[in-house]
Amino acid sequence: MDADALRARLRTAGKLTLGAAAAGGAALVYGSVIERNLFGLREETLPILPAGQRPLKILHLADIHMSPGQSLKQKWLRRLVALEPDLVVNTGDNLSHRHAVKPLLDSLAPLMDVPGVFVPGSNDYYAPVMKNPFSYFTGPSKQPEDYGSRELPWREMHAAFGTAGWIDLTNRNQSLVVGRVRLDFTGVDDPHLQRDRYVGFPNGSSSADSAAHLRIAVTHAPYQRVLDQFTAGNADLILAGHTHGGQVCLPGYGALISNCDLPTWRARGLTYWDHQGRSVPLNVSAGLGTSRLAPIRFACRPEAVLLTLTPSPSATAREAPAGGLRLG
Repeated sequence: MDADALRARLRTAGKLTLGAAAAGGAALVYGSVIERNLFGLREETLPILPAGQRPLKILHLADIHMSPGQSLKQKWLRRLVALEPDLVVNTGDNLSHRHAVKPLLDSLAPLMDVPGVFVPGSNDYYAPVMKNPFSYFTGPSKQPEDYGSRELPWREMHAAFGTAGWIDLTNRNQSLVVGRVRLDFTGVDDPHLQRDRYVGFPNGSSSADSAAHLRIAVTHAPYQRVLDQFTAGNADLILAGHTHGGQVCLPGYGALISNCDLPTWRARGLTYWDHQGRSVPLNVSAGLGTSRLAPIRFACRPEAVLLTLTPSPSATAREAPAGGLRLG
């Protein structure tokens, strides 16, 4: 190859390198400045209520990861009350900073007049730490051992939720009447921290009068062992968060990681979870925030989810094709 041809190739390679760097920089700016604040509402409809019931609207909130100064997120959260939900389900990771409880509660104040239930996530208990982003490709993130120095004021947050009437489902079950239907809940502490202890549904929720009940299972992290327990326990609906929908996704492909053992194609959306011959709707929210140490989203907008439950044509769990069925 002569000198002129070599110089031409080097110029071309240089231009490609600069172009790739510019594109990467633009994507970083877009994801960290724009997309992470493009809050949206995903709406789903599920025909799972007992016959004769009016539609029931559930607002599913997940992974708010509040920090001081996040005024756009705070204003958007306050506007969600206009959806007029019948129930709020909060699946944890509300905090990302030790001074975030007040802005979080101010943001949720209009919704705390609505009946609600909640479970905690790891970032309710402990502040995040800097991690190598490539470590997520080797498996779920590991928690450092210095828990005490990173503890967040989760007790204050839980007390405020409880004072407002929201039900704490941390390794607990409880029933709540909403409209004319009895909702039987079971929840677990964060499986990502291995604090989960499944206690089943309230007594009587599988009685001969089960047509008057709806069984809802709630967890922060959708680990398969927990989803299997919920499904075997005759849940009618499972709600979870934690995955951030993958947080940084490939357009046209989707999530690269789920930060748990959930298949990545289930990291966001409404699907069916199959176990022991039963198939149960599973809604995994992509959440509304990020760790304050990794404030970026790409091809994965933050979301709240409004689930509208309608009467079911059948009282039995529906069958889904092998491999599950993606609904949204």
